[in-house]
Amino acid sequence: MDQTFHSYQPPGISLPEPIKDLERLSKNFYWCWHPEGVQLFRDLDSMLWDRVEQHPQKMLSDTSELLLWQNASDPDYLKKLRAFAEKFDAYIAGKPKIYEQVSPERPAAYFCAEYGVHTSLPIYSGGLGILAGDHLKSASDLNLPLVAIGLLYRYGYFRQDISHDGWQEEHYTNIFTYGLAIEPVIDANRERVTVMVHIRGREVYAQAWLAQIGRIPLYLLDTNIGQNAEVDRMITGHLYGGDTETRIVQEKVLGIGGVRLLRKLGVDPSVYHLNEGHAAFSTLELVHEYLEENPEQSFSDAVEAVRPKCVFTTHTPVAAGNDQFPPDDLFGCFSKEYIESLKLSENEFLALGRADLSNDKEYFGMTPLAIRMCRTSNGVSEKHGEVSRGLWQKMFPDLSDAGAVPISHITNGVHHPTWIAPSFQALFEKNIGDEWQKIARDKDRWPEAIWNLADDDIWKTHILLKNVLIAFIRERTRRKDTGTIDTINERTDTRDLFSPEALTIGFARRVAQYKRWNLIVSDMDRLLKMVNDKERPVQFVFAGKAHPQDNTAKKILQDLMRINHDSSWQDRAVFIEDYDQEVARYLVQGVDVWMNLPRRPMEASGTSGMKAAMNGVLNFSILDGWWIEGFNGENGFCIGTDHNEETDEATDAADAASLYETLENQIIPTFYKKDERGVPHDWVAMMKNAIASLTPQFTSDRMVNNYIREIYNAG
Repeated sequence: MDQTFHSYQPPGISLPEPIKDLERLSKNFYWCWHPEGVQLFRDLDSMLWDRVEQHPQKMLSDTSELLLWQNASDPDYLKKLRAFAEKFDAYIAGKPKIYEQVSPERPAAYFCAEYGVHTSLPIYSGGLGILAGDHLKSASDLNLPLVAIGLLYRYGYFRQDISHDGWQEEHYTNIFTYGLAIEPVIDANRERVTVMVHIRGREVYAQAWLAQIGRIPLYLLDTNIGQNAEVDRMITGHLYGGDTETRIVQEKVLGIGGVRLLRKLGVDPSVYHLNEGHAAFSTLELVHEYLEENPEQSFSDAVEAVRPKCVFTTHTPVAAGNDQFPPDDLFGCFSKEYIESLKLSENEFLALGRADLSNDKEYFGMTPLAIRMCRTSNGVSEKHGEVSRGLWQKMFPDLSDAGAVPISHITNGVHHPTWIAPSFQALFEKNIGDEWQKIARDKDRWPEAIWNLADDDIWKTHILLKNVLIAFIRERTRRKDTGTIDTINERTDTRDLFSPEALTIGFARRVAQYKRWNLIVSDMDRLLKMVNDKERPVQFVFAGKAHPQDNTAKKILQDLMRINHDSSWQDRAVFIEDYDQEVARYLVQGVDVWMNLPRRPMEASGTSGMKAAMNGVLNFSILDGWWIEGFNGENGFCIGTDHNEETDEATDAADAASLYETLENQIIPTFYKKDERGVPHDWVAMMKNAIASLTPQFTSDRMVNNYIREIYNAG
């Protein structure tokens, strides 16, 4: 990388000299996946830490002078600060590893439309973003030379409010309100680094920001600058907001602007990793570059040069879930000059994004474009790879067997240092040692270490986390004013809400029809019998967002909210508003059971269940996505079989019956079978099995290593 480009250092926050290290620590998200790093900020003022939604920069600027000096004079606090600062410095000083194809001089470039690194950088909506954030953290821990490219959405994704009658409402907040741990990128002349992308007949400028994720630089492009027209300033206004045209121009900034930014930074990647089709326009820009340098060459020649550098990961198991654009909208955003620079006619350009080349009415799809332009394509679980091969077989008319379609799979993973609760991390460190994180990647050493842990220690740690969750639930659902209709998201008195003794089931995910939220309540009499049971009650925690334009999903959510039926439902079920990383952390660490009910085979992978499993929470899931690979019969529970019935209605009925039967005959009896000290040893054995078997298999360290060996180094 050209060292004349570097990040701008803003004026420092005024801190007492003994705790000055907090300022530089706050500028790198390394702190967020280390419990001792998080604790350093929380210890300054725990109530303020929650009020500023864990924004470290805002925390340092808003903490009272008295508290700053009290901590600066506290020997214990200073000892912890010095230790973490030294750990951070040693980590950053580690020399990047050199791989067969990837090196510091030729890093991997990772493109994604969203990144879920931490709550304080709210440029993500859900699973894709969290996966991308975990990818960067593991790349950092493995010291993989990698740079990441994304967009800085000024208003992020929507914040969710549930009204008194249970209807979802949305609002947006300027993400700079709390201050962000990002810095503008400037050049050798101390000027902002910008790139230009031709959009809608004019040049649009995008400025670059840097978020440092451990050793990994994440560059974010932002069009909200004075040189642009107002409509262009809002290109990076909202994540997944606006109309079709907005999506096209956002993806032009991400793909084309991202490649141009790398050039300005002096970065020459060995591989371009497109994480989902949103970034597929980057391949066109690489062709554009090649033809500018080699004007005598053809488009086909350029593709032959570009394809070996590009790899693609698809996350969507249905065609309708992939971005598709009407030709007129596409041509409204791409100039004729740019298309001609690729040495293509308009019809040839459209054909790049069509799965069926015989259908000249088909919309332009970003996934077909990516598959055509990349040397490898992969799904995100074994089943998803199979589904994707069938879905895109039409792109390969010469192949009669879907199994021969060139789409492989690398199953997703999650960053275990981020998602395993500090209480369990402390238990592992005490019993396994300081190197527990490294051992957790080892499928041979890790299981033995977990099985050697005492049942009492596992259960005591889990009950501690469950009580934390219940305290969080009581805090988040308490309201000063509530409506006339009883809903499960608001109460005036929550002191007796939920019990740590009751079996607690978590269900948190996007509200969409294929997620089948309504399957839970398909037999209310049977469900309420379990909820009302005085000896063995069941309680439910729900969270999730419906797309702002999906009124069907909003109605599903509202119906769930307003269930009453003169039962204990209102005391045994809660909905947590505004599902984000922080809410997810409480849930996957504190519930007893993590439930998932997707319609097979529409769950590409699913990563929330992996996070739950690493905390000893037992999965209770449809056999789809990752759970097909993870379930061994003793580390959780399955719902139904691995195939569908003849109709969706019949499948739903069969799965609902299995759900209730498994709850009644397996989950509830096993959970409530306890010894005289209240320890359910059979349940704890399943918890150990989950932690032991699933952690090494589904850590994002394993995932990134797979990408290195099978994808990045395969060129």
